[in-house]
This record gives sequence, structure tokens and C-alpha cells, in this order.
Amino acid sequence: MKITPSGKILGATIEGIDLAQPLSQSEFKLILRALGARGVLRFPEQRLATEDFVRFGRRFGELEINVANQFHEGGFPEVMVLSNISADGKPIGLADAGQGWHTDMSYSTEIALANVLYAIRVPMRDGRPLGDTQFRNMHAAYDDLPAQIKRRLDGRTATHDFAKFWNMMRARPGSSRAPLTPQQRAKKPPVSQPIFRTHPITGRMVLYCDPGYTTHIDGMADAESAELLQFLFAHQEQEKYSHSHQWTEGDVLMWDNIGTVHNAVADYRPDEPRYMRRLQIMATKDYARLAA
Repeated sequence: MKITPSGKILGATIEGIDLAQPLSQSEFKLILRALGARGVLRFPEQRLATEDFVRFGRRFGELEINVANQFHEGGFPEVMVLSNISADGKPIGLADAGQGWHTDMSYSTEIALANVLYAIRVPMRDGRPLGDTQFRNMHAAYDDLPAQIKRRLDGRTATHDFAKFWNMMRARPGSSRAPLTPQQRAKKPPVSQPIFRTHPITGRMVLYCDPGYTTHIDGMADAESAELLQFLFAHQEQEKYSHSHQWTEGDVLMWDNIGTVHNAVADYRPDEPRYMRRLQIMATKDYARLAA
């Protein structure tokens, strides 16, 4: 197994491993360490049956079933389908997933360790792949915060709300997302998360605050909260924290959902087909011990 860093602030390519085969203990440990160190891992040229894909993800933690539970592979509710393809006039996948800067599952009491996407069809135009996934490094964003901001926010929490991102996507022109049902809303009420948290693999502090789901700094006046959140969101937008992944069919991309935020670029048309399988790995293990 060969791990080649991207040379940027995030990212590495891991070659010489077939994810259709069960991971050895040493492979698991190396991948977990690389996830903490590099944040975004690309496994190229993979050919995975759905059960292989699920087995790989489950090795790292319990798999989430999305609260919307709209599109998933038959028999595999934990495998969400992201696609702009329709069959018999109906969409077969969620077409607008991830379009906006966020951290998956920050709206949940139990947070996610990682997200895994498997690219089966990648939209193309004039020989160039479309639909890049962009990332920002929240280890580095925390490190660079002014000392007075760190002191001011040390130990504080902020509210994260699933409905914020969902309603933002519904408001976009052409969106086919239905309103959340009362049942769906009840499953994911707003939760509080630490603004700064210790990363379970690296042991370092990260900025755990994202524009997609974070709504308010708890116990703070509205105006002060809005000003500080605007600062934190603008701070993490700096180009020096950024990395972009350009997709190739057969890519499996695994990224750290605690130490990064991400955004899916929607630069492809309905007639430029995209089909991906997605897993959400919850942070259900002692990763510091497993990576040691």
C-alpha cells in the first residue's frame, strides 16, 4: 500500500489496495492515521460491489441511515444514492447533496468520523470531469485563529440545526426537495456542539463550526453571536485552507468529517449524468487507541 500526499494542505492518494477485500489490521491502522494526517483520502481504480463498500465503511464505525431516507441502494439503507439521473420520470438519487459548505452530522448528538463516496458515473464536458468536491482544513483554521478569539470562545458551544441546510437547499431554484416532515424534524432536533473540539485521531484542536448547520452561539446575544459566526465562517474561507478533488470514475474518496468542511460543486447539467454511492461513518470507536 502506497500513500502519496497531494502536496497541498489536505489530501493523499492511496494505491496498491483493493477495497473489495477485507482490510488487514495494519492496513486499517495506516488508513486511519492517514485520515487524521491528510484529511481527504483517494483510493483510485476501485471496483466494489455494494456489500464490499459497506464492509469497508463499517470497519471504521457504525454506519448512519440518513434521516431523510429518500434514496438508497436496495437492501442497503445505509448506502445513500447521489445522482441527477431519472428513471420512468422519477429521480433515482438525491441530486443536490452537499451543495454548500458544511460538516455532515454536526447537527446530530452523535457526530460522524468520516464520509465515503464511490464514484460510479462522473459527469463530463469536453473531456473534463465536473462536480468537484471541495474541502477546507479545520485543524489549520483553528491554529490560525487570533488568540483573543480563542480565549473568547474557549469552552463555548453553538447550536447546529439540520433544518437550516435542508431549507437552504429547498430555496434554491429548481429544487425538488420536499419539506421535512414532523417525523423527520423530530428525529433531528437542534443540538449543541463545542465550537472547538479535540480531534479523536490527531489529538489536536479543530474549529467545529460550519455555515451549513451552525445557527447560533449558545448563551450569547443575537448580534454578538451573528458577528462572531460571520467572522468564523469568513476565516475558514481563506484559500490557504482549501483543497479540491477532481473525480475519476472508480474513485473512492474518504474524508474526515471532524477536521474538514466540504462543498459539492454543482457545475453539471441534468444531461451530464452523475451517480455516486455514499456512506456516513459515525464516530463510534476509540480512534486514538486504534491509531496508536
